[in-house]
Amino acid sequence: MDAEHPPEDYVARVPFRTVLASIAGLWLCYFLLTTLRWQLLGLGFTGAMLWPRALASLGGAAITLLLWLVLRLFDARPLWAKIAAALLLSLPVAVGSAQINQFVMRDMEQEIAAQISGSGAVAGDSGGDLMSDLPRLPGAGAKGAGAEEEGAVAQPVVVSAWQEISDVVFGRYFMMLAWCALYLALLTGEKARAAERREGAYRRAAKAAELRSLRYQVNPHFLFNTLNSLSALVLTGKTQAAERMIQQLSTFYRRSLADDPTADVPLREEFALQRLYLDIEAVRFPHRLRATYDLPAGLEDARVPGMILQPLVENSVKHAVAPTSGRVHITLAAREEYGRLVLTVSDDGDGATPERVRAGHGIGLANVSERLEARFGAAAGIVSARGPDGYSTELRMPILRGEAE
Repeated sequence: MDAEHPPEDYVARVPFRTVLASIAGLWLCYFLLTTLRWQLLGLGFTGAMLWPRALASLGGAAITLLLWLVLRLFDARPLWAKIAAALLLSLPVAVGSAQINQFVMRDMEQEIAAQISGSGAVAGDSGGDLMSDLPRLPGAGAKGAGAEEEGAVAQPVVVSAWQEISDVVFGRYFMMLAWCALYLALLTGEKARAAERREGAYRRAAKAAELRSLRYQVNPHFLFNTLNSLSALVLTGKTQAAERMIQQLSTFYRRSLADDPTADVPLREEFALQRLYLDIEAVRFPHRLRATYDLPAGLEDARVPGMILQPLVENSVKHAVAPTSGRVHITLAAREEYGRLVLTVSDDGDGATPERVRAGHGIGLANVSERLEARFGAAAGIVSARGPDGYSTELRMPILRGEAE
């Protein structure tokens, strides 16, 4: 599965490494806090309690991992179902964790109690647990029968096994609930990230569709103009010129259609494509059309949207070269200005009158403007105006190098 394009039925999952880290962090905190508490209370035997407590923590981590294996089955369910599952599943896990703790701590508790009281029998609890980890030693609780007399020896507090384990279960239950809350928070975060990836994929797909649509608008417009030129050559009997134009037209389309219409191309390729187009039009206007290309070597690898200059060059041919009988010079130029790429298409013809703009000159500008906005947003712009030497259109955009960004 592509992580950048998750399918519609994709179920967000918390990575196993993250789950493992959260469980390890929970039980490491438990181990450190219980050890610190034992030390602060000055109960002694700190070193002797480390290994049993570590084993109890490992057992708790293992059973928490089992809780996750069951809880993850509810990942795709509604939130109320996940909460209900956490509340119900945490109870048997808490009981199992308490049993592990009892089993690991039993011998150590009796040994400590024997050293303290001189007796091997002591009524105690789990020993080492965070909630109730202090053994109930003789003399620590209520007095037995006859202990009212002065000097009588206090008897151990009698605590049933059920009372003993219930104290631990209560604490462990809330530990498990705390971890379940953490897991649900992590799961919600993964779902949010998956939704962001889907939204990003949809956004990119929409932008690609927009760029593709705008790019494909160029081809029919260009083909229409070229076929008109070809028809004129055939009607006037210029068969050799028509044949040369057909060959050049074939080369032009082979190059222009070979690339992804949404991809950027090196500026040198864009200039080469426009040179080929003007060579085609030069067959139709051999004495009227002249072209100049000004591309600095340092900008040849700069990347631009494919055929971004095509509508502008077509406008110059249509509105500057075609209507006149004199020679028209079309110039394609590139330069770097304040860290931005500036492309200029200009001609020294009569330019575009308002009537010609209404007749279609503005369509090419609109296409280029929309493509720049779709590709670069507010970082690119287009300015087109008539000057004293003819008509000029200037494109400004970020300088991209290497692969398309």
